[in-house]
Amino acid sequence: MECRLPFSLVVFCLVILSSTVRSELVISSVEKFVDLHSHIVRVVSFLKVENQGPYDVSEFVLAFPDAQAKNLATMLVIYLEEGKIIYSEFPTSSTKPKSKQSNMTFYPVTLPKKLEKGKTAGLDVYVVLTNLLKPLPKEITQAESQLLVYTDNIYYTSPYHIRNQSIVFRLPGRIESYSEYSEMRLVESELRYGPFEEQPPFSYSPVVVHFENNNSFAVASNFVQEIEISHWGNVQVTEQYTIIHGGAHLKNGFSRIDYQANPSMSGASSFRTLVARLPPMSHSVYYRDEIGNISTSHLRGDSQGTQLEMELRFPMFGGWKISFSIGYSLPLHDFLFESDAGNNVLNITFGSSIEEIVVENQIVRVVLPQGSKDISVKSRFPTKKSQELKYSHLDIVGRPVVVLEKDNVVPEHKRYFQVYIYYKFNNIFLLGKAMMLILGIFLLFLMCILYMHADLALSKTSSWEEETEGRK
Repeated sequence: MECRLPFSLVVFCLVILSSTVRSELVISSVEKFVDLHSHIVRVVSFLKVENQGPYDVSEFVLAFPDAQAKNLATMLVIYLEEGKIIYSEFPTSSTKPKSKQSNMTFYPVTLPKKLEKGKTAGLDVYVVLTNLLKPLPKEITQAESQLLVYTDNIYYTSPYHIRNQSIVFRLPGRIESYSEYSEMRLVESELRYGPFEEQPPFSYSPVVVHFENNNSFAVASNFVQEIEISHWGNVQVTEQYTIIHGGAHLKNGFSRIDYQANPSMSGASSFRTLVARLPPMSHSVYYRDEIGNISTSHLRGDSQGTQLEMELRFPMFGGWKISFSIGYSLPLHDFLFESDAGNNVLNITFGSSIEEIVVENQIVRVVLPQGSKDISVKSRFPTKKSQELKYSHLDIVGRPVVVLEKDNVVPEHKRYFQVYIYYKFNNIFLLGKAMMLILGIFLLFLMCILYMHADLALSKTSSWEEETEGRK
C-alpha cells in the first residue's frame, strides 16, 4: 500500500533538515579586523570552523546585512587546512533567506573538499566595502578637519554559533567618540572589543566609531577606458575621468589666500594630487583636461611600473568635481600572446590606474583589429558584456569593440582579464591601410600632373586673328 505524506509536512521536514545541517557547523573562534584608514572599508576575518555533526559538510554560508551587501565591492575567501592555503574563491552568487532574517544576504561558499565530522578548517574572509563612511558634520569650513562615522555589528554576523570572537578597528588618527562596552580597550590608534564568548547565530549589538580622517575621498562617478590594439606593435590606452570629492561638503566659500598661506591647516580635508600606477614600459604619456595639457605632473618609471603624479588645476574640497584624461602607449608583445591553437589572447588589467579611488561606474572598451571574430572574454568577476563596431581612419569593415561595464569598482578589481580572439589574423590586413595610403597619394600626384598639363582657359584668340590684326 502506497503512503503519501502531505506536502506541508514534507516542506516542514525539509526545513528541519536544513536547519540541522546548518547547526552542524560551529565557529570556534573568529578575529575581525576593520581598516578605516581610507574611504574604502576593508575587513579581514580569520575563522576557525568545526564540524560537530554526524555528516560531512561541503558548503559554508557567509551572511551580511543588506546595508553592507549592497555596498559590497568584492570578497575573497581563502580555505586553509593545517595552516596551508588549499583554495581561494571570489564568491559572487547571493541568496535571500526565507526566514525571519529577511534583512540579510547570504553568500554560499563551496568548500574545495568536504569538511569531515569532528574536523576543523580555517577560513580567511577578505571583504571590501564602499559608501559606509558618513561625514559628520556633513558640511565643514575650509579650516576644519573631516570627521566620519562608521557603524557596525560588534559581533560577527553569522548563521552559526560562535564560541569566541573579537573585533578590532584600525583608525587613521584622532577618535572623537566610540561605543563603550565592558570588554574594550583603546591601544594607540586601535580600538579593540572582546573577547565575547558563546554567542548564538545572528547576534547583534551596534558599535559606532566617530573619528577624524582627512585622506582623499576621490570618487570617480564615471570612468571610461579605451584600449586600442594595433598589430603594428602598439597598445594605445586612453582613460577619461570625472572625479568628485565624496567627503564633507565645503561651506562658507573658498579662500585661495588662506589656502596658499597654509594649505595643511586651511584645507586639511582637500586633496590636490592623484597618483596613477601605469604598467611597465609605458611611453608617450599625456595628462590633459578640457583646457589643454596639464604640465604640473611628474613621471617616474622603473622595471616595476610607471608612476604618474598628477597635480590638479585646483584643490578638491567636498562636493567639488573635476574632469580630465590620461593616455599612454604600451608595447604589444607584452600584452598580446598567441595560444597553442594559434589564437590571439589579450591579457591586460581591469580597473583604474589611480590609487585608492572608488569608481561608481566603469566602462572598458577594447578595440580589436579588423578581421577579429569569434571573440570571448574571461574575467575573475562578473561584468556586463557587449560588442560594438568602430570605424577609424581608412577602415573598410570596421573594428569590433568589446565593451565591459561594472559598478562599484575598487583597487582590488585591478586584476588581469583576458580577451580571447579566436581568429587567424591575415597579415594582408597590416598592408591594407598602407596600400590605400599609397594609392591615395599616387592618385593625388596623378591629378596634379593632369592639372598642370591641362588647358583650362575659357577662350583663346586664334593665330589667324592675331595675323589679321597685325596687318591692319
